[in-house]
Amino acid sequence: MRNRSVVFVIRNKKILMEKLCYEGRTFYSLPGGRVEDGETPEQAAIRELKEECGLDGTIVKKLVEVYSNGRTEYAFEVRVPDYQNPIKGYDPEEPIDNQPIKDVLWMELREMPEKERVFMWRYGLLEIEGFFDEVLSWGNEISYPR
Repeated sequence: MRNRSVVFVIRNKKILMEKLCYEGRTFYSLPGGRVEDGETPEQAAIRELKEECGLDGTIVKKLVEVYSNGRTEYAFEVRVPDYQNPIKGYDPEEPIDNQPIKDVLWMELREMPEKERVFMWRYGLLEIEGFFDEVLSWGNEISYPR
C-alpha cells in the first residue's frame, strides 16, 4: 500500500475540498493522493493539488504524519496565490470516463458533515492558525451519532 499526502489550502477561513463519488458513495475530502516512487511526500502534495484542483502551491508546513493500515499519510498546509482559483481537475489513477472528482469548492468547517470533520482533526487542522479558536467558540455544539 502506497503512502499518501493531503493538503490544506485555506482562504478566508474556508478549506478547499473535493466532492468525490466512489461506488455510489458521495463525500468530501482534502485534495491529495499517492506518493509515487522517487517522490517526496511534499512533492506528491504539490503534484496532487495541481492535478486535482489546477493550483500551484507552496508548502507552509507539515502538519502530521499518521501511520495507518500499513502506510504513512502526510498532511501539509499549502499556500496558493490569491489570484489562482481552483478548477475541477482529474485523478490520473482513475478511468477518464469515470472520474471520482465531481467538484472542488471552499467549505467552512461548520458546513462539513461531521464524518468529514473527523478527518480534518486527524490531519492536523487545529495546527492551522485560527481553527483551534473557531472550534473553542462552538461551545458544546459538537455532537456524534448515537
